[in-house]
Amino acid sequence: MYKVLEHNCRFVGTEGRESLYDIAIPSNWNGKLVVFIHGYMGFKDWGCWNLAGDFFVENSYGFVKYNVSHNGGTVEQPIDFPDTDAFAHNSYSKELEDFESILKTLEKRLGTLDTVFVIGHSRGGGIAALQSIHPKVSKWASWAGISSIEKRFPTGDALDDWRSNTFRYVTNGRTKQEMPHHFNQYLDFEANRERLDIEKYCKLNTKPCLILHGSDDTSVLPEEGENLARWTNTSLHLIQDAQHTFNSSHPWTKDEMPEALKETCRQTLLFFGS
Repeated sequence: MYKVLEHNCRFVGTEGRESLYDIAIPSNWNGKLVVFIHGYMGFKDWGCWNLAGDFFVENSYGFVKYNVSHNGGTVEQPIDFPDTDAFAHNSYSKELEDFESILKTLEKRLGTLDTVFVIGHSRGGGIAALQSIHPKVSKWASWAGISSIEKRFPTGDALDDWRSNTFRYVTNGRTKQEMPHHFNQYLDFEANRERLDIEKYCKLNTKPCLILHGSDDTSVLPEEGENLARWTNTSLHLIQDAQHTFNSSHPWTKDEMPEALKETCRQTLLFFGS
């Protein structure tokens, strides 16, 4: 079935930091490559992402998913978050650079990439929107994607406290770690506001795009999907009775995806063109 199937390949991301990617190319490859970007506190092997990749490979697409370089994982421990210092110093700008790094890595490996389709989940959906201008991107899909980076940051007294204390902490619901965020994350946003303006890049977008969102998403509200759809002059596709991860969770021990994620994959495949 596979022409290429490799897990935990290394690539060099932002600031020379090594990270990992998986690549699956079916023997009947249609020449189109799907690149998947995970979300906040996420990683390429989270929950059902392996099964989602299998779905596209079974439909003749190549599929690549990668860990952003500063997600807190390491090449030795890619699932948990042993490197909280790297996590603390992550930024949206670094994730934009990681995307460019993975495409360069794939081009060296596969040759010229003629057709690259991007799927971004949550925070990764924001990166997909911001990278819609990339010349290699042909189409992109947002799965529960964010519509504003600025709204991810605290305001008022909470922002002042972060500035004064240098670090703020957010509990990881899975590992129960208190994940640190250095104030440089906010300074990077301030310094790169225009490049990190999702609304601006959606309105500039000329690539076909698909905006999908769970109707019951409480992590990134459906109104953010409505924003993306309005700014890209397209329609919001709501997956009914689906939460932020389309009813998948981590760890996922079943052999099949939940129906909501299956429907998300089916609509994405139809959009990509099967």
